[in-house]
Amino acid sequence: MSGWDQGAVHFNDMGAPVEQEEGESAVAARIKYREFIRLYRDEQRGTFIYRDQLTAHYSAGEYFLDVSVDHLLAFDERLAHALMDNPGLHLALFESAAKEAAELIAVADRADGSEVRDIQVLLSASKHPATIREMLSRQVSKLVHIPGIITQAGKPQPKVTMAIAECKQCGDRRPIPNRAGLGNIALPRTCGRAHVSSGEERCPLDPYQVLPEESSFVDQQRLKLQEAPETVPTGDMPRTLKLIVDRHLVGKVTPGQRVTVTGVYSVVTSKPAEGGRAGSKGGASTLAVREPYLRVVGLKVGIDTDGAHSLASFSAAEEETFRQLARSGGMYERIAQSIAPSICGRDDVKAAVACLLFGGTRKRLADGMHLRGDVNVLLLGDPSVAKSQFLKFAQQVAPIGVYTSGKGSSAAGLTAMVTQEAHSREFYLEGGAMVLADGGIVCIDEFDKMREQDRVAIHEAMEQQTISVAKAGITTVLNSRTAVLAAANPAFGAYDDSQELATNLDLATTILSRFDLIFILRDLRNEELDATIARHVLGLHTGAGPAAPDEGSDELSPKTLQRYIHYCRTRCFPRLTESAATVLQGHYVKFREQMRALESQGGGGIPVTVRQLEAIVRVAEALAKMELSPLATEAHVAEAIRLFTVSTIESAKSGGIALEGHVDAEVQTCEKLIKNRVLVSHHMSQKVLIDELCKQGLAERAVKTAISILVQRDEFRLEKQNKYLKRLR
Repeated sequence: MSGWDQGAVHFNDMGAPVEQEEGESAVAARIKYREFIRLYRDEQRGTFIYRDQLTAHYSAGEYFLDVSVDHLLAFDERLAHALMDNPGLHLALFESAAKEAAELIAVADRADGSEVRDIQVLLSASKHPATIREMLSRQVSKLVHIPGIITQAGKPQPKVTMAIAECKQCGDRRPIPNRAGLGNIALPRTCGRAHVSSGEERCPLDPYQVLPEESSFVDQQRLKLQEAPETVPTGDMPRTLKLIVDRHLVGKVTPGQRVTVTGVYSVVTSKPAEGGRAGSKGGASTLAVREPYLRVVGLKVGIDTDGAHSLASFSAAEEETFRQLARSGGMYERIAQSIAPSICGRDDVKAAVACLLFGGTRKRLADGMHLRGDVNVLLLGDPSVAKSQFLKFAQQVAPIGVYTSGKGSSAAGLTAMVTQEAHSREFYLEGGAMVLADGGIVCIDEFDKMREQDRVAIHEAMEQQTISVAKAGITTVLNSRTAVLAAANPAFGAYDDSQELATNLDLATTILSRFDLIFILRDLRNEELDATIARHVLGLHTGAGPAAPDEGSDELSPKTLQRYIHYCRTRCFPRLTESAATVLQGHYVKFREQMRALESQGGGGIPVTVRQLEAIVRVAEALAKMELSPLATEAHVAEAIRLFTVSTIESAKSGGIALEGHVDAEVQTCEKLIKNRVLVSHHMSQKVLIDELCKQGLAERAVKTAISILVQRDEFRLEKQNKYLKRLR
């Protein structure tokens, strides 16, 4: 026998080598598998799928074969069911058959006397996958398909497949095979030498030691799979499952990636972390735990499911339906109308949320830099203006959506944290909410209630869409290509018209500049509007629907909207036309000229920089993507400018806020934050105050300048050798 890297040695779930069990039925199954590899063909193209794949992979030095269980079902249904019911035996037969088929390919390579390399068979299936919650005892030793998110990835380690053990006294050697998956080899307690000469001393107990230099190894890696956040029942904790991958599958995934894994649901006996004991008449014995894990035999990255439908695949009829929807015209209005239809009014906010769900086009520049395509939206407003409803609806219809609250979210929970496994004491990297939402959206409610240091942690994630980690000896970068939809309440509970926006918002300039669209939602007292809202809400509560429903409404159902969003995000990547770019350039120059004119007159200009220009481009691309248009035209740019004007520009005009930190605006922001933190006739340490504001991303120079200005105005006074600041009025 030899190791997996030279000649396959496989075991069934009882731990017995396949060669010991192989009878006539096993031989017949191996022959069937070999015929499947050689003869299965694509009827439309007339090509032999697996014969050609094996030839290409072996010639390229890649010793694996991707096999679809669906193809095996079409070739021999009985054989496919035998594989799914008893994968421990049949996977070994399948890999032996693949090696026999590879022998015909590797004739030229064997001219130098080398052995044919072992072939790893990787399985996949398109049938409805199970969930981690459905993994019960009846699934043990069965082939299962499970979707989820990778939250931990350990470092690759060598796994012994054939250990060569040698007796320390007499030198007797014997090969000891090791089964796949978890578990270690068991060395014989006594020497296996057949004859012992008279007068010769017998070998002692436990005489064998492993010779690593002569043993065979393969690469193995431990992963952790977690349920997708959107599939976890309310009030329950997300469940996880340990994964074991080996050979070609090692190093293929990172934390945050969505995958569908195919594997053998197995159990292993392990000791608890604290080594508990149970008393009995015969003495105390160590408790053993049957720990479940999945021995992965197939892994597809990027596959996501939502119940009975796969979001990764679309039928030809469904694709044609979506294309007809896009050609029908008025798709932008229909989608905006379909966003949270239970909310009365707020049409511009619905349009902005629609742009966030579809997103712009992510671009990679020639120098390797990335430009984000995701649109970030901030909703600031009074209580009871449906901010949380927008967030909940967006999270439900987004193909990938994570919902969290600012008060209950830490920096590690949003970005990434390092954990240590109890048994091995090894450090692992575990992704937070923004990593788990990679490729989708993250909704953060109560954004203003977050601690400053937690809010600062997402600066990089919102703009560069990466999360840099340097903890416990782990230095790496994780992807967080996600759009952020945040909701915040005013600092005083309700919006105060007598105060400027910066005072009402109490957020630093650095975080505001990362939002493309900022809306202020007011609870205005208007008799006609109040009557309309009251009719709408009471209609919902009485079960009659909206007070005045339109006949033949064009609203899309949430399920249709979700699948259309995913189709557009994966099929359409629009770019600006030259004429649209010219129009946008003119508006940008006009915005900048108006800002310069206001500043020259001593007024507080509305800063518009390249970051806001890119925001308009992303919104225009999102509008084009809703119509499956490869080009963002002048009409899309005009609507994007309108949305930007009614949201961000109008918010900035409220005063006391800067979208980007030019010095004067940043100093003004510092002044207002200092007044908010120090009450009249109270003292505060100047050093503590500076540290707090710097943690929010404000420049230390701007904070010190603001303190100097406040002291000069006699609003504050420095005391106790200038170490403390006292507010006078």
